[in-house]
Amino acid sequence: MTPMIDVVFQLLIFFVCTTNFQVLEELLPSNLLGPGSVAAAAVPPELEDLEEVVIKLTVEQGAPRWQVNQRAYTRWTELRSVLAALAGLSSDLPVILDISPDVSLGNVIDLYDLCRLAGFEKVQFAAGGRR
Repeated sequence: MTPMIDVVFQLLIFFVCTTNFQVLEELLPSNLLGPGSVAAAAVPPELEDLEEVVIKLTVEQGAPRWQVNQRAYTRWTELRSVLAALAGLSSDLPVILDISPDVSLGNVIDLYDLCRLAGFEKVQFAAGGRR
């Protein structure tokens, strides 16, 4: 009986030592709208047949301004709904973020996170010649 108890303890120690207790971080998709959120806006006709989505982020009078393929947006909720609608059309479209040098890092990170949360798989930063 004693050797069997020893084997059980050895197995218990082995499994405890080899188990990974770190919680996996995953994004759980949800179709629920939170309180105060806006339903997905209709995509303008000029944005339906796209090969890529170019988002220009600038700062005018201290407030961020976004341009999605030459169409300007001044409110965050408008931008969020348009990006969600575009991602609903095709989530494998490459998104290119063209950031003005005077934009704060926090705004850049917020825009990147918004693109990823909208469902886009490829989010890239423009380098140099896009302006």
